[in-house]
Amino acid sequence: MPIPASPATSGMPRHVAIIMDGNNRWAKRRMLPGVAGHKAGVSAVRAVIKVCAEAGVEVLTLFAFSSENWQRPADEVSALMDLFLGALRRESRKLNANGIQLRIIGDRSRFHPELQLAMQQAEAETAGNHRFVLQVAANYGGQWDIVQAAQQLAVRVQKGELQPQAITAEALQGCLSGADLPLPDLCIRTGGEHRISNFLLWQLAYAELYFSDLFWPDFKHEAMRAALADYASRQRRFGMTSEQVEGKKC
Repeated sequence: MPIPASPATSGMPRHVAIIMDGNNRWAKRRMLPGVAGHKAGVSAVRAVIKVCAEAGVEVLTLFAFSSENWQRPADEVSALMDLFLGALRRESRKLNANGIQLRIIGDRSRFHPELQLAMQQAEAETAGNHRFVLQVAANYGGQWDIVQAAQQLAVRVQKGELQPQAITAEALQGCLSGADLPLPDLCIRTGGEHRISNFLLWQLAYAELYFSDLFWPDFKHEAMRAALADYASRQRRFGMTSEQVEGKKC
């Protein structure tokens, strides 16, 4: 079975994961092109980072671009790539100034070399920061993540470094993206949809789910605080009874 996350003792999640949905619909309601919604969503990213950092959250993972998003219209994908490149160059300085470490997970091979280089530079610039980790999932899919982890283990078996019976949940989890970080405690999806859409499939096994009807550009400070307050009101049991959980607190 997957390894449960370590319960946060402060009532705050250690790791928050967010599916930022609703940018296009936000734009359409305003009769704007879809890319306008993505641009507007950048301010929501800043707001959520600020609230999480102030609340003591250790890791924030944002689903920026899924492996399925390549199927969108070519002009939208191109605009998204330009926006991503500009944000990396502009925001990495601000992240560094605020002690935030940037990590990018996903298959980078499909991105333009210029964008791949910008990713590497932004990560290198912020690598020494330890206040807070911002993890961005780009060309990421949960199924891809599990497959690449299985492939890593298969190579070790092929080389004779690992016996097949030694392939455990812990071993596979150790090969997943962000394996050195705490597992997500809370997954938020905006835009009114109630699904996780191939996001962190293994890692979210024990996460609390929170769905908001707000489109992502409108999910700002108060909305994020409300999500954290809702999380704090829940009891995480990890298969135990309520009485067992309460007994552990004593």
